Amino acid sequence: MAGLIQRTAESIDEMSRSIWDDSSQIEKAVIVVFLLVTGLAIPVVPIVLLARIIA
Repeated sequence: MAGLIQRTAESIDEMSRSIWDDSSQIEKAVIVVFLLVTGLAIPVVPIVLLARIIA
């Protein structure tokens, strides 16, 4: 079970880094606005932060 959690965390971390680190400032602003408008920032941000800690 711990291996599954680790692999999932690494996958989430890689995905968030590939999206966030390769984006321009305008793209990052659009992503943030989209998350805030749709209400997804509440569940997404803590999941990504937790995944980075685990990974």
